[in-house]
Amino acid sequence: MAIFLIGGGVYFIFQNQKNNLRNNSAPIARINNFEECAAKYPVMESYPRQCATPDGKHFTEYIGNEMEMGELIKVDSPRPNVKVSSPLTITGQARGTWYFEAQFPVKIFDANNNEIGTGIAKATGDWMTENFVPFTATLEFTAPATATGTLILKNDNPSGDPTKDKQLIIPIRF
Repeated sequence: MAIFLIGGGVYFIFQNQKNNLRNNSAPIARINNFEECAAKYPVMESYPRQCATPDGKHFTEYIGNEMEMGELIKVDSPRPNVKVSSPLTITGQARGTWYFEAQFPVKIFDANNNEIGTGIAKATGDWMTENFVPFTATLEFTAPATATGTLILKNDNPSGDPTKDKQLIIPIRF
């Protein structure tokens, strides 16, 4: 008899807790990307930044291809996903092989892939090396129709051989 009473009590407590959880838990909002997650939940201080939802979904901030291109070109400013305006000053360093005649092309696009500006980055040191050489560029662009866009820094490829084309992709905000 005691076993039935204890079993019934455990069942009653379990059902009561289950009903309380069902009634008190707010539905988790549908999160589809890093920005939505970061707006509601804590962001891990990693690079790239990461965010996790209570239901176990994980999102990583898009930073372009900076990690893959880091042995060839590094941009100090602007950093991925920062807000930019015209004129935009771009600084960093690239291996001497990225340049031709001490320069390389820079382009900026809106989120619809419309080119809104173009310019030239110039070496500020001796570019005839395989080492990193500092560069700077100033890029003027028209007001975009979108809130986000992409900055592209291309290696100067005088051969025209598409297999030698490289580019650094940096997501930006306007």
